[in-house]
Amino acid sequence: MTQPDLILTNGRVTTLDRIKPEAEAVAVADGRILAVDRASEIMSQAGPETKVIDLEGRRVIPGLIDSHLHVIRGGLNYNLELRWDGVGSLSDAMNMLKRQVAVTPPPQWVRVAGGFTDQQFAEKRLPTLDEINAIAPDTPVFILHLYDRALLNGAALRAVGYTKDTPEPPGGAIERDSAGNPTGLLLAQPNATILYATLAKGPKLPPEYQLNSTRHFMREMNRLGVTTVIDAGGGFQNYPEDYQVIEKLHADGELTLRIAYNLFTQKPTQELGDFANWVKQVKPGQGDDLYRHNGAGEMLVYSAADFEDFRVERPDMPPSMEGELEPVVRLLAENRWPWRLHATYDETIGRALDVFGSTATCPWPASTGSSITRRRYPTAISTGSRRSAAVSPCSTAWRTRASISSSAMAQRRPNGRRPSRACWKQACRSAPARTRPASRATTPGSPCPGW
Repeated sequence: MTQPDLILTNGRVTTLDRIKPEAEAVAVADGRILAVDRASEIMSQAGPETKVIDLEGRRVIPGLIDSHLHVIRGGLNYNLELRWDGVGSLSDAMNMLKRQVAVTPPPQWVRVAGGFTDQQFAEKRLPTLDEINAIAPDTPVFILHLYDRALLNGAALRAVGYTKDTPEPPGGAIERDSAGNPTGLLLAQPNATILYATLAKGPKLPPEYQLNSTRHFMREMNRLGVTTVIDAGGGFQNYPEDYQVIEKLHADGELTLRIAYNLFTQKPTQELGDFANWVKQVKPGQGDDLYRHNGAGEMLVYSAADFEDFRVERPDMPPSMEGELEPVVRLLAENRWPWRLHATYDETIGRALDVFGSTATCPWPASTGSSITRRRYPTAISTGSRRSAAVSPCSTAWRTRASISSSAMAQRRPNGRRPSRACWKQACRSAPARTRPASRATTPGSPCPGW
């Protein structure tokens, strides 16, 4: 019997096993759980080198998996941010801001990068620009509220160079006074690019501070019970430059999260070039259990990027969307890259699914004994946080314009119910025999080899 490296005992262990939902102890060896049982049973497995931790009655839960997080980019900036999460009053929030301004050295900014809403404050409002300027006349302050607006004080406006001559951003607005000068209020109408682009103008931390910042962010995730994440990439997160910090932490054995990362295109109108380069550099699954590549997205092409400001009417994607998305999806499918697409509205999801259904292919592996043939299939959709669609190019589903739920897998039949495995088989069986390899042509119900 393998002796455990670690035993956690005298605890309350949530097992998620309906027959035995709670245990007292856990045995671990080589990073894997060997047994979960009564304390007496687990302690009998201890060897001379086993480390034993007395939990003193504390609760133990399985590690949480976050399927949509920006941990790589967030880690680079975490130490720069002032957090208003859970602060109960605007008065308290402004006192925090004042204390942070007092200790922030130039040329750094004070950033409140979301994570709060005006409705959490007893005052039920945001700070005014006059209030922010009174606290911070010389230190740049950037406050992001949801994905609809950002507040910049005068010092921040000077730092980013916004003047009366700055043109209005596409899909956004810079509020101006009667003389045409920016007031400090930036609005997503409905495109949040102006908010992200302005935040990105702030100074970065030096590499050694980025390492420290990422360690702190991972520790915060661990404190909340998160042990595994899918990193959805992000704007201004270039590959491979902005991955050097996380890769160094991985190489040094300092990752405390398991990370599967997606690559997010960075260049509007040049997205196909980004992915054409990346498919030559890295392959899905490349890496190890702690750090590995996961595919493309959540941005595939900028014209298909859905909106997040729900205070304005839903806009339509541009007419060029399908023509720009199709070659990127085709490239990813041909290279067997899974992908995620940030999709908010049903109308956008429907248009994206039209592209997936017309371009996604299902390559038969050469091991079937025939030459590789391809049959067009509809595409499976699953949705993560903010309903970003994750797609495998070698799976099947039924299209629907009904709302796609945020469950782990939301494949649906036309009647709205999730298809059974038999239904999946039926989809492949219904394909004309000439589209299937000879070795499977006579096998009833042969599933798509992507399963």
